[in-house]
Amino acid sequence: MSALIVGVPKEIKDNENRVAVQPDGVAELVHHGHRVLVETGAGNGSRFPDAEYAAAGATVVATADEVFTGADLIVKVKEPIPAEYHRFRDGQQLFTYLHLAADRELTDFLLERRIDAIAYETVQTPDRKLPLLTPMSEVAGRLAVQAAAHALESPAGGAGLLLGGVPGTPAAKVTIIGGGVSGTEAAKIAIGMRAIVRVFDTNPSRLAYLSDIFEGRVDLVTPNRARMAAYIADSDVVIGAVLVPGAKAPKLVSREMVASMRPGSVVVDIAIDQGGCIETSRPTTHSDPTYVEEGVVHYCVANIPGAVARTSTLALTSATLPYLVKVADLGIAGAATADPALSHGLSTLRGHLVTEPVAAAHGMPYTDAADVPA
Repeated sequence: MSALIVGVPKEIKDNENRVAVQPDGVAELVHHGHRVLVETGAGNGSRFPDAEYAAAGATVVATADEVFTGADLIVKVKEPIPAEYHRFRDGQQLFTYLHLAADRELTDFLLERRIDAIAYETVQTPDRKLPLLTPMSEVAGRLAVQAAAHALESPAGGAGLLLGGVPGTPAAKVTIIGGGVSGTEAAKIAIGMRAIVRVFDTNPSRLAYLSDIFEGRVDLVTPNRARMAAYIADSDVVIGAVLVPGAKAPKLVSREMVASMRPGSVVVDIAIDQGGCIETSRPTTHSDPTYVEEGVVHYCVANIPGAVARTSTLALTSATLPYLVKVADLGIAGAATADPALSHGLSTLRGHLVTEPVAAAHGMPYTDAADVPA
């Protein structure tokens, strides 16, 4: 395939300071013969100034409109929001986090504009790992506990508890639903802060793994509704860390369970960008991160890693760059055909929805990518 023009716009979601490509990534794309357009200030939130992009070979342009007008392939961190829809051209290509199962409006838009899109979060290697989601899950899991600890403080509306307590007082009880990457990282930080930690997971092999790494410091629980209800009622913090790749998160914690928690307790829903796994959750922003429902403080920020933009950008772009080069070299469709991992991430292709979990979530027609007309 001929060289592409790759566009890197500035993220405009609330307090989203990550950037999709750092300057050394630009240099790599230029080395492969591609031209890169970067919106001025796109890297400022991650402390990458325009001068570094220019030195790496990018063309720094003044507006997002110039990026979208000139680029064949748009590379972002977060999913497009309605304020950006008008900038896309019919048939443009997109590589970013999408979370389509929780966003019917965006799904419809991508299909109407015939955008070819690969979603970071569903790129999957043969060993079933999610290489482009994992670094942000690690960040989100760690930050979730920091957010919970802050939300427990009296000025934040919490119960006025120190997560780890002090000698002579009890530590807070933290229940984590889901023992995957983000749940495991949350458990590590909660243990480090001396909380009492319990982790729910349905996979016996995962529980065995967690038993090995935590050496008895975590209560590992196979869930059922009654057991989960009892643990949640006894929790000071509940962290929802459930992931069904590409699909909408199941609602595992009911409103009644949340209402059973002590006033001033805290809920953190890491799964909120996939619709949330807690019935009382709704998306919040870094500008207004919490609300109180059923007497419980809820932290449901949909882009948690954006709070540590430089760390997150470094972690994310290190993971995405090899795939981005392949996408730029071959195009979205060609890269998905050539690389099985990228084929798992293929979401929309020439006006067709080619991901079954999203089709199921919205009750929409699904088309196998191999059957999409050229």
